[in-house]
Amino acid sequence: MKAKFIELSERIIENIKSGELLPGDKVPSENELIKKYKISNTTARKVLSQIELEGWGRRIKGKGTFVLNRTPEHQLLRTLGSLDASRRGFHDYLTAEGFNPKDIILEKTILKGGVSTEVSNKHFIIEGPVLKIHQLRYADDELIKDEIKYISLELCPKIDHLSTEISYFKTYEETYQLKITDVKQTLSVDILSPEAQNNKFGIASPIPVFILDSVILCKTNQVIEIEKSFYRGDRYKFSIIVNPIYNGRANKHKKAK
Repeated sequence: MKAKFIELSERIIENIKSGELLPGDKVPSENELIKKYKISNTTARKVLSQIELEGWGRRIKGKGTFVLNRTPEHQLLRTLGSLDASRRGFHDYLTAEGFNPKDIILEKTILKGGVSTEVSNKHFIIEGPVLKIHQLRYADDELIKDEIKYISLELCPKIDHLSTEISYFKTYEETYQLKITDVKQTLSVDILSPEAQNNKFGIASPIPVFILDSVILCKTNQVIEIEKSFYRGDRYKFSIIVNPIYNGRANKHKKAK
């Protein structure tokens, strides 16, 4: 007969293999395991240790145990339409999945004139001043994302003083007490040639990319952030979820990969 902690760890690992728990997702905590399975804290601790020992999870001190990325070629799964996913920063995501994140800042400047964009066939404007951050995002020294963000300094004064490694979404909510009312995103695809001026990936052959355009809105449709990012198409796949309840409105589930 298997020990209880082995039985439970195998059950959680099966949830990971089936996709119920995805790379970067948090594994149930010790307290959650104790409450759900009526086990001791020693057994719960052994469950999490066994998951980590078998290479399916990684414990991060003070945060919990997260599912490691074991997908073919370490493809990264990102979820659009999820507020919880949006609150987690790029660095937290990669660290949880077992990667070493790194940023190279190409530009960090203040634009006095403001910026605008079009997402979902609607026009959005941030009046100046605006913080522009253009940075290259790496996982284990491989460039996987070319990201440009524009952030309202009227709504988020002195955010330019903060590290670019933060979760900006969480900072808007917690530091600036902004109530996020909507996130609008469009995802498109393109092929970047090696000689393309906007190709920062340094690949000698044409490369597929996902292009994410997004805006984050608060209160009377004020725009907090505009983002335009290029993701390596051979390193990412996307899941799209429409929350059934979002700001009191009923929606239908939708998931695509």
